[in-house]
This record gives sequence, structure tokens and C-alpha cells, in this order.
Amino acid sequence: MHVGCRGGGGGRMECSWKTVLLLVCASLGVQYTAIRTLRDSLSGPCHGGVYHCQSRQPKDSRWRALCDDSMLPIEMSAAASRRHILLFTTTRSGSSFTGQLFNQHPGIFYVFEPLYHVQQAFTNSSSRLRRAMDRRALLGAYRDLLLNLYTCDLRFLENYIRPEPQKHITGSFFRRSSSRALCSPPVCPEGGEGASGGQPDETWCPKKCGALNLTLASKACLSRGHVAIKTVRVPEVGDLRTLTEDPRLDLRIVHLVRDPRAILASRMMAFSEQFRAWKIWNATGRKPRYVDLSQITSTCRDMAESAETGLQRPAWLRGRYLLVRYEDLALNPAEKARELYKFVGLEMDENVRSWIAQNTNNSVPSTSEWNYKYSTTRDSKATAESWRLRLGFDIVRTLQTLCNDTLSLLGYRAVHSVADLRNMSNSLVEPRTFQTLL
Repeated sequence: MHVGCRGGGGGRMECSWKTVLLLVCASLGVQYTAIRTLRDSLSGPCHGGVYHCQSRQPKDSRWRALCDDSMLPIEMSAAASRRHILLFTTTRSGSSFTGQLFNQHPGIFYVFEPLYHVQQAFTNSSSRLRRAMDRRALLGAYRDLLLNLYTCDLRFLENYIRPEPQKHITGSFFRRSSSRALCSPPVCPEGGEGASGGQPDETWCPKKCGALNLTLASKACLSRGHVAIKTVRVPEVGDLRTLTEDPRLDLRIVHLVRDPRAILASRMMAFSEQFRAWKIWNATGRKPRYVDLSQITSTCRDMAESAETGLQRPAWLRGRYLLVRYEDLALNPAEKARELYKFVGLEMDENVRSWIAQNTNNSVPSTSEWNYKYSTTRDSKATAESWRLRLGFDIVRTLQTLCNDTLSLLGYRAVHSVADLRNMSNSLVEPRTFQTLL
């Protein structure tokens, strides 16, 4: 392929924005959403006589969409009545449990971690492709996918699902079983409200329902009226600004936070290999030289920066952001659920109240490791601060130093001795009200 590049100083090759776009287009193919972000970052014209993406692939809608933002499947009138909810959090913050508060509502189409497919597509790309697709482009792809999902275009996901769906049908949709809508008619003829007792079941749904028809899923999404999506893959709330300002959406962001010490304890249990050094430290009391402190410091930084942004109530986020501590939700699930529904502007359905009553007082542990990782059935009051019985004081003290500002901002008390740590009669969660709705 001929490209318009010329030699620059120091042996560098200098290329026009058109050439850079052309090279990335040729390499990426289906991932045109990320290309559009790259195009925008280079501030080059896409329409007009200078350069037409359509001229390369005039019969391929993917290439037309690269230059034609009007092809986004969004109707202005839909935003007036539909609610678009984003459960924004980090890994092991109680988001699977919290997400079920939306999943149980019959009028909400809930999707569990769809951005997983985007991340996997980028991760599995060649090293050359990963260099081309920087953090900004990845976030752009995330935003574009969210935009399409909020308007019920689930077939847009086909750009990222591997292996590629055939005739809009896939057996590789991540955590499909966590969505009641995707395990119920019309998406799943064998499903129904009582098919799995209202609980997410990692084995029942794919066995009974078979492969997922994304066309039927899109229709089911439209019939539900509202869309809720959970993600742990967007680092900071500021990365969502373009979505909050988009007049085609009525986006409400629920920012779920949790004590970083509890997050680490949960990650150590759920992801043993990844946190092996931390587990050795916790078991022996001796810190390994190769322990990766960034596994928690980056979490604390992103959590604090997002909370600070939200609590400052900038114009683009005003009325669209609610900060919720998992500990408060675990201690008072019914009350906090009502606050969540008031924030998103919907009535809390009886199904939600029933689910809370059945799933917040269960002390029977799951026998499945997979179900343990993503369990939504628990004695919520008992688990809110149970990390204090599992983490050694040396690790806790280190975390308090690394995440001191985050703990203070979110109202989590520090401990100064083993006795303080183990004394469960004294809560480390300060009474705190976060006013962000004005």
C-alpha cells in the first residue's frame, strides 16, 4: 500500500493525519470506533473532498460509519422517556451485588461488563496495533460502545466479540447469565421469571437458552424501556463527560466505592494467582520484594479523583452523579436501594424489594468458585467489614499510608493496632452523607 510519508529529522518518518488514519484503518478493520477517536484526536477533516473513507469501502457500513457520525443508531425522541444508568466502579467493590438492584427491575435491560469484549479485543491485538491504540483511543471505543448499547444496538458488539458472531448469533457473550433480560423470552424461549428463581446462574442460562441472538437481544432491550450497564473498566468519571453532555442520552452515573482495604482483601481471595505476592505477605507477615503496590494505589487514585470530581458538582455532571459506599448499601440495602431509584428517576419495583429481602440475609457460602467470585447472595451486614478478620495488620498499615487521602475523603477510619483492627464492635465506616444531587 502506498502511503504519503516522508523522512524527518533524526531518521523519523513524518506522515500526514490522513496517512496515519489510513494505516490504522487498514490494520484495525472492524474496530472503527477507536479509529474515529484517533481521527478526532488528530483534528483532521473527514467529510469533504479532501479525503473520503467511503471511497475506500463504499459498500461497507463499517467504513461509512467511520466518517458519518449520523449513522449512530440513536433517536432524539428516545432520550425523553428512557433512563440510561451506569454503575461505575472498580473490581471487587460489590458491584455484582449492586447491579442486581437494577437487574431485578422488569423495566430495566441490564448488561454486565460489556466493555470486557473491547478490552479483550485490544489486549489480543498485535503489539503494533496496541501501540497505535493508546489509552485515549481505548476510552473512545468504550464510550462509543456504551452509546450504542444505551440505544439497544447490541449488534454493535460484534465488532469486538471473539470468535466473531455468525448471523448475529454468539456463544461468547461475557457473563450473559447475569442479565435476566438475556435469559428470558423473547431472547430465551425456555426462560421466564421463575426459571432460575430470579438469581443469576452461570450454568442454567447457556444450557437452556443456547447461543445468544443479538438481534432478539436488541428487541428485548427496546421493549424494557430503560438500560443499566455495569463497568469496572473506565478509570475515572471524567472519562465519561462526552456521554453526560450528549443530548441523546439521559445518563445517570452511580459511583460505587468501597474501603480500599476491603477491595484488596476481596481481590486476594478471588484472584489468587494475580495477588499471590500479597497472599504470601499476608500469610507470613513478610513483604516480598516483588509485590506490586500499584495493584491498589492506582485503584485508590482513580477512586479519589472521580469522587472529588463528582462531589464538586461540575455543570456537566450536576444531577447525573451519585456517590454510594458499598458499606452503606450492605448495612441498609432497602433504604439505599430506594435512594438509587429516586436518583435515576424510577419507581422501585416489588421484584427489587423481594430480591433484597431474600438475598441480604443469607449466611450459606457458595460451593462454586465461579459463583463465589460473583456472588450476590450474602449476609450483607456481616460481610461489610469482614475483611478486618482476614488481612494482617502490616498490610493494613501499608494500605493506610498508600491510600490515606482516599480513606479520608470517603469516610473510612484508620486503625493503629491489631486490637483496633480486630475489634468488630467499632465500625471503621464513618457516618457520612454525600450531597451531589443539586
